[in-house]
Amino acid sequence: MSDQDELLSTDFDENYDLFIEEALATGCVWGLENDEGWALCPALSNEDLDVLPLWSQPDYAELHCREEWRDYKVVPISLEELLDDWLPGMHEDLLLVGPNWDASLEGLEVEPLDLLEDVDSAAEDLSD
Repeated sequence: MSDQDELLSTDFDENYDLFIEEALATGCVWGLENDEGWALCPALSNEDLDVLPLWSQPDYAELHCREEWRDYKVVPISLEELLDDWLPGMHEDLLLVGPNWDASLEGLEVEPLDLLEDVDSAAEDLSD
């Protein structure tokens, strides 16, 4: 069992909540990028869509830099940039977000504007 399996739950909703909680705490999320762009996966929910997996900790992302993604690097994305630029752009490009996918690349496939709303809600709850 890897460290990620111990840190990320088999409950995808828990992993989603952890993604939001840690992203708000650190102000950063992590993706995988190489010379050709960001790592994407085909969506299970709709074969016409792709999913951009993102993680709330670099260690979670690092586990996936193997096999077909061995030439990818873990790259930070500021939470502000994610919320202001990436998520609206992903919505326009018909991409989904894969927050805190586990070691088997399994997890929720989230509409970008839903993630934006959920992060905003969580941030408001923290400020109350």
